[in-house]
Formats: sequence, C-alpha cells, structure tokens
Amino acid sequence: MSDSPSDAAADTGTQAFVEHRELLFSVVYSMLGSVADTEDVLQETWLAWAARNRRPDAEPIDNPRGYLVRIAVNEALARQAAIRRRRETYLGPWLPEPLLTADDAADTSVGAESVSIALLVVLESLSPLERAVFVLHEVFGYSHAEIAGIVGRSPAATRQLGHRAREHVHARRPRFKADPQVQRQVTERFVAAALGGDLRSLLELLAPDVTMSIDGGGKVPKAGMRAVRGRDKVARLITGLAADQPGELDIRYRQVNNDPSAVLFAGDSPFAVMVLDLTPEGEQVRSVYTVVNPDKLSHIER
Repeated sequence: MSDSPSDAAADTGTQAFVEHRELLFSVVYSMLGSVADTEDVLQETWLAWAARNRRPDAEPIDNPRGYLVRIAVNEALARQAAIRRRRETYLGPWLPEPLLTADDAADTSVGAESVSIALLVVLESLSPLERAVFVLHEVFGYSHAEIAGIVGRSPAATRQLGHRAREHVHARRPRFKADPQVQRQVTERFVAAALGGDLRSLLELLAPDVTMSIDGGGKVPKAGMRAVRGRDKVARLITGLAADQPGELDIRYRQVNNDPSAVLFAGDSPFAVMVLDLTPEGEQVRSVYTVVNPDKLSHIER
C-alpha cells in the first residue's frame, strides 16, 4: 500500500527539519545564549512545522529553510520576555551557556557558526528584536529584506534596527579576532599560572583593566556576586580560588563557541569552563569568563 499524500508530506517535512536543524540551533542559540532554551524553541518549531505539514490542504513550501528560520526566530522572540524575567532574579553574574564546537572551523556540526562568549555578553544589552536582526545579518548573512519577512517589519525599519545594533556592538566590542594559536598559548599559560598560584605570571598576563566574571548561579558560593575589575583584584581572586580547588582537576583544552578554551573536570563531572578574551595586541587578557554553574555545564562531556 502506498503512503497517503499527507504521510508523504510529513516524511518530507521531517527530512527538511533534520536537514536544517543545525542552522536553526545556531541562529536561536545566538539569540538566546542558552542551550536549554534553544532546545525548547527547536521543539516548538518542530511541532509547528509538523502540524503544518499534516494539514491535508497545506500548500507546498518552496523554501523550507526560510520557513523554518522564520518559525524559529519568532518562537525565540516570544520566549525572550520569560528569559529576561528569569535573569532579573539570577544570582551573580550571568554568562551564556558554553557550547563546545568543532576544532575544525570548516566543520558544519552544531554551533559551527556560533558567536563567541564575549560577543554574546555584548548582545545581551540589545533589545530582542535588535539582537535578532544583528544575528541574522552579521552572523548568518541574511539581507535586510529577508530579515524583514522573518520578523514582520518593513525593510527600512529592519535596516534601522540593524544599524543601531551594529553601532552599539562595535562601540562595546570593536571588530577583532585573536589568532587561535595565540589564544590557545595564552590560555595554557593562564591556567598553569592560576592553578599553580603563580601571582607574578598572572599579573604579566592580565591587562590593567581586566574584568573577571564567574557565573555560579548562586549554587557555587565562592563564585561571588559581581564581576571583578582590575589586574591586582583579578589576580588575587584567581589565586585565592585556585587554593580552594576541589582536589585534582583534569584540564582539557577545547573549542568553546569557536574559541580555544579550558574545560576543567573534577572526576567525570565538568567543574568549570574558562574562556579568555584577549586584547587586540593578543598578548594580554582583557576579560575572563568562567562558568561554574552546574546547570550550565550539564551538557559538557569529556
């Protein structure tokens, strides 16, 4: 017995969703900075997409990719209010959930186009709509006319949103990408100095106005409740935390949001993810982002 037209449409719809799931994940994660929320949005996107394809009177979709991106982006925008309310009561600094990415930048696995932790932090200061336009245009290369159709605004309004977002982002984070090899070397030296309690080496590595944010979500008391600024304060905080480390830590150097980073394990459990943001000269650290909230590390595997 041959499949009914609705069954065939459902199979085609499933294939299209699977084919574009990695793109959808990267777009939504860049908008939300949360793996768990991204997975929830993709589930809602799938339900809406599957329901549409089950309708017997549904017209064929010429551009499944565009249709799916539109659903996912609008689902992410609808979720933003709840996410922001949750973050208003978050204890201590909030950082994006770290996402392990492939070592090969040309790899097309999930997160291959994810933006850096440092940029995600800046994107938090945009309005949800500004962030959506910035991500779609600057990261994924959509034209403003295409974005207008996705977010339901005119091309002129979309272009203005993009211009405002771009000016804001570039004012807080000028275009700069550290050489991956240099970033890996600095990260290794930093971790060795931090865990070894080498205050002098830390002071040499840190920029004068360095900031350190530790995201413990209120579940790791020693994480602190606010970011620390200044070379001396950051260096002493790091050496103090290192002195209280929970026994032997296994250090793995992995790609996190496409940046060479340090992933620390205590036994088989992830203990911390540390991402460094370097100065344009590339020799000193201007920001230290450390995630120790166990809820944000649950998807990290050895």
